[in-house]
Amino acid sequence: MISSRRWEAPLAERMRPRILDEFSGQEHLLGKDAPLRKNLESSVVPSCILYGPPGVGKTTLVRLMAAITSREILEINAVSAKVAELRDLVKEAENLKTLQSGRSAIAFVDEIYHFNRSQQNALLPSVEKGDIILVGTTTENPWFEINKTLLSRMVVFQLNPLSETDLSELLRRALGDDERGLGQLGIQTDDDALRTLASMAGGDARQALTRLEFICSAVAARGGSALTREFILETLPLAAVRYDKSSDDHYAVISALIKSIRGSDPDAAVYWLARLLSGGEDVRFICRRLLISAAEDIGLADPQALVVASAATQAVEMTGMPEARIILSEAVLYLAAAPKSNSAYLAVSAAMKGVESGDLQSVPFHLRPDGSGYIYPHDDPRHWVPQQYMTEQKRFYFPGDLGSERSIGERLRKFWRRFSTHSE
Repeated sequence: MISSRRWEAPLAERMRPRILDEFSGQEHLLGKDAPLRKNLESSVVPSCILYGPPGVGKTTLVRLMAAITSREILEINAVSAKVAELRDLVKEAENLKTLQSGRSAIAFVDEIYHFNRSQQNALLPSVEKGDIILVGTTTENPWFEINKTLLSRMVVFQLNPLSETDLSELLRRALGDDERGLGQLGIQTDDDALRTLASMAGGDARQALTRLEFICSAVAARGGSALTREFILETLPLAAVRYDKSSDDHYAVISALIKSIRGSDPDAAVYWLARLLSGGEDVRFICRRLLISAAEDIGLADPQALVVASAATQAVEMTGMPEARIILSEAVLYLAAAPKSNSAYLAVSAAMKGVESGDLQSVPFHLRPDGSGYIYPHDDPRHWVPQQYMTEQKRFYFPGDLGSERSIGERLRKFWRRFSTHSE
């Protein structure tokens, strides 16, 4: 029988893996033949950074690294640790190394990106000499957040959100575990209910186990033993949305939205929009990206796209959430379904490249405000006259063949010989 004090520890804490075979997910790192697993089984621990979202096993993996290789683990608080404390830790690590016949201790730093330059410099020599094995965990991209000098002495391992299959198996194990899990409650369930719980956790094992513990307590409190999908949906209506607008998710999800629009997939585009909105993203940020997409990816194939995006921006500003979601949905679906052309983007990029490389043409005399010889196009019935508008003619714009741009290309071919060919 588990003591009452033991039961007060959260299920996620009680179910922490004790051996690598209990670890869920991260097959690319800990699978049977994965290099990191092979190293650990050979008692080798590299100085490394474990990078990934919450609830994917970063802290657990650090503790397993120490346990499997029989190393001491010294924990450091990245926010509050003073340089003097870090030097004391290094001294302690050196003593432990001597006592353990040259086996280095692991210095564990949670959210290592909080380290300032002085803290990093205090540990650099010891990491370089191997007096300590520095293992840091972070939810923030280490390539952006950590000093490159320290990063060059470490290996970055990326941990991914757990799959629904991995989470379902983890939940099943917790339900049947009499010693550490919920086995003594006698809760009965099925695959459908477990998949529902897993799908609501957003790839976060801690979130999945926390929800399982809560829902099973609710079942037991009612004197029942059956955990059904219906009861889960009634009791836990909101899924955990994995999105943090201050982290990499911010860039990953908006990137997925823009690429789905560019790829003309309205279903994917509106899904990623929903992810942004559910995560509390600033609607003005979304509107700015839609304006750019309308010009860059749709462009002259449908000039109305920019008008739609502009109108949506103004309407969103006037209405606010939650109604703004409808306006944004309309704009996103329109942009995704529209014909695509990046000719405007390519044209201005090519022109700017020419200017930056030294192509600085003088303005033809007849185009200058003080010049002479300019012919006014509207005096001609065609509203066009053959006339030189650059000192040296260059080709930057190549009309596409979709939507409105086909008509634009046909019109320009009537006026300018250079538009009769697609070659530069």
